Amino acid sequence: MKIVGVAACTVGIAHTYIAQEKLENAGKKAGHEIHIETQGTIGTENELSQQQIAEADIVILATDVKIVGRERFDGKRIIQVTTEIAVKSPNKLIEKAAEVINQQK
Repeated sequence: MKIVGVAACTVGIAHTYIAQEKLENAGKKAGHEIHIETQGTIGTENELSQQQIAEADIVILATDVKIVGRERFDGKRIIQVTTEIAVKSPNKLIEKAAEVINQQK
C-alpha cells in the first residue's frame, strides 16, 4: 500500500515532526511505502510530489491546523486525525488505513 500524508500542529514544532516520524516508522514496519510532508514553523518540508499523491492509495492528514495545499488530495481517500492520535497510536492508524483500502477493493 502507498500512503502519503501531512503532519501539522498548532505550534508547528514538536508534534509536527514527532507525528511524521511515528507515522513513517509505523508504515514502514507494516511493509507500506509512506511519505509524510511536514508543515511547521519553518515552512513545508519533504513536500509531496504530484506523482506520490497520484500513486497513493490513501492520504493521512495528522493536523491540528488548516494546511496549505489541501486541494492536492481532492478525490483521494483521506483519513484525518489530530497529531496527538498520530503520535500516540501510529500503528493503529496505519492498520485503519489498510482496512479502509481493503474494504474498498
